[in-house]
Amino acid sequence: MKTGTKKSKQTKRPATTASPAGPIGQFLAHHYRHFNAATVVDAANGYRQHIDQGGRMMITLAGAMSTAELGLSLAEMIRQDKVHMISCTGANLEEDVFNLVAHDFYERVPNYRELTAEDEEALLKRHLNRVTDTCIPEAEAMRRMEKAMLEVWTDADKKGKRYFPHEFFYQVLLSGKYERHYQIDPKDSWMLAAAQKNLPIIVPGWEDATLGNMYAAAVIRGDVKNVHTVRTGIEYMTWLAEFYTATTKKSLLGMFQIGGGIAGDFPICVVPMLHQDLRRKSVPLWGYFCQISDSTTSYGSYSGAVPNEKITWGKLGKKTPRYIIESDATIVAPLIFASVLGW
Repeated sequence: MKTGTKKSKQTKRPATTASPAGPIGQFLAHHYRHFNAATVVDAANGYRQHIDQGGRMMITLAGAMSTAELGLSLAEMIRQDKVHMISCTGANLEEDVFNLVAHDFYERVPNYRELTAEDEEALLKRHLNRVTDTCIPEAEAMRRMEKAMLEVWTDADKKGKRYFPHEFFYQVLLSGKYERHYQIDPKDSWMLAAAQKNLPIIVPGWEDATLGNMYAAAVIRGDVKNVHTVRTGIEYMTWLAEFYTATTKKSLLGMFQIGGGIAGDFPICVVPMLHQDLRRKSVPLWGYFCQISDSTTSYGSYSGAVPNEKITWGKLGKKTPRYIIESDATIVAPLIFASVLGW
């Protein structure tokens, strides 16, 4: 009688990548071999494969990605048709334009962890609003854009027309009136690249943003008579339902989620709504999913939920390529974009 344990079957780990074209992609393929690093390579390869097979891609932006100047890589992704739609917070929508027109007035505070309450109050008195280590100048950024937006808001209001928040930004950017204020290379503004392509954008919860607050103030003052001059989040969802249905008749739509929150949670829910509430049987699930997040599932976090949980909600399928990278998006996202672009 033979004794002992049966040897476990071992399989060779599959290669994470084919040979990428650019030096950054080659660096990633050589050095990023395990753990979160390997997932960066896998996700970038999956992104490229999704696009190469005719898929479309939505990128969602939460956090302060625009203040982190993600436009340095995202704008080129837009220009090269690697992005076909964006869902973002109102902060990301406006802060890319703030940076475009007021970059030289921003101040960096590298020792922000050491600031006292008195130091913070001193920044407030100088009208510098801090985002981690970066201070956004109120007068040169926020108030300048408030003036620009008031012009298009009140003009639409007088004419009885209504537009989405991003459409008002497109009107301002494409008018050319503020080009003299540009303080960065315009090619590094993702909002300008999006406006030039008329890229579809959805901005759930726009009211939460600085300019959303300014719009509310304009309504209270009576500058804008019709509060509905700026179209709402529900209208964004109804628009998205038709966009998703039409787009996926021709190609799968993928979702590349940066951070968590409403920017990602809002659009991903369109699929179960289409299936469960509208009974549209032929609409496919999301065709690719990747999330970069530093959130965890420990306390019931939606933002930190692993992709498999989304299968139970009818958002992803068991065969959907899906990745989660638990890391800092300001480091990881530019690397993935660079790899996808062949840099």
